[in-house]
Amino acid sequence: MDTDFANRRRRDLIVAFCLAAIAAVVPLFVKDVYVQNIMVLTLMYGALSQSWNILSGYCGQISLGHALYFGLGAYTTTILFTKFGVLPWFGMIGGGLISAVIAMALGYPCFRLRGHYFAIATIVIAEIALLLIQNWEWAGAALGITIPMSSDSWLKFQFARSKLPYFYFALGLVCVAWFVTWWLEDSKWGYWWRAVKDNPEAAESLGVVVFNSKMGAAAVSAFLTAVGGAFYAQFVSYIDPESVMGFHFSLLMALPAVLGGIGTLWGPMLGAVILIPVTELTRSFIGGSGRGVDLIVYGGLIIAISLARPQGLVSLFTPKRKEATR
Repeated sequence: MDTDFANRRRRDLIVAFCLAAIAAVVPLFVKDVYVQNIMVLTLMYGALSQSWNILSGYCGQISLGHALYFGLGAYTTTILFTKFGVLPWFGMIGGGLISAVIAMALGYPCFRLRGHYFAIATIVIAEIALLLIQNWEWAGAALGITIPMSSDSWLKFQFARSKLPYFYFALGLVCVAWFVTWWLEDSKWGYWWRAVKDNPEAAESLGVVVFNSKMGAAAVSAFLTAVGGAFYAQFVSYIDPESVMGFHFSLLMALPAVLGGIGTLWGPMLGAVILIPVTELTRSFIGGSGRGVDLIVYGGLIIAISLARPQGLVSLFTPKRKEATR
């Protein structure tokens, strides 16, 4: 069984490398800017969903307030750049570290809650943060902040003429999020998280430090989510509270993982590849009708797949006999 597990992990790494290589050459053949924009968003949400999956999928702490960390990353890098001239690269790291610290600070009281109580607490905290930012004049309040554009530059991470740099950064981000998850899955923390998810009491009786394992998962998840928020701020060049901290962002991080397979290595990316293009295309082509047809199609897809494959789409590629031995 150990040999099978090692082979599976090696196979996952090879497949990931091949998929990343294929994805890297796709923009060279796809010149349509609209399609490139969808690809960037798909990769970004794939990375965000992978980050969410670390805390909620592997550790079992269902968070519906991850928009808080996404917004913190966006606001940190934007404020540092517009008000202090700090390059976005440092802002991304700063936003990630701030979000990780805040995630652990919030985890201290919240991880004492379980199940739906924890999920509700994350929503409430994210909404409180949204209201605070909306009334914080120094941070632009409800009007938001516009990032001044200059010539194309990797140093300032600004590109007006092409979306390819953003695509490759998003590709790198999703690769990092996937690799971190892959590495953690077979680490001491990965085993702790799965034990905590299955049965916290039994895990604690076997020596697992349940509280510390949750805090570690929250910190890693928040850091990666904040980097995604910082990237999004640079990508759109304008942020306001609703555009980076709205509840819909929390849902769009959770849904790809749920759709693809929560608590799995490939589920979040598989879900994002299907869900995000459908979301963008339905909104673009039938969302302007004023009748919410795009939302009906979008919601119907989620319901159909949830009923047909409650374990996620990744179960289509996982033989049942192997799944039972894990």
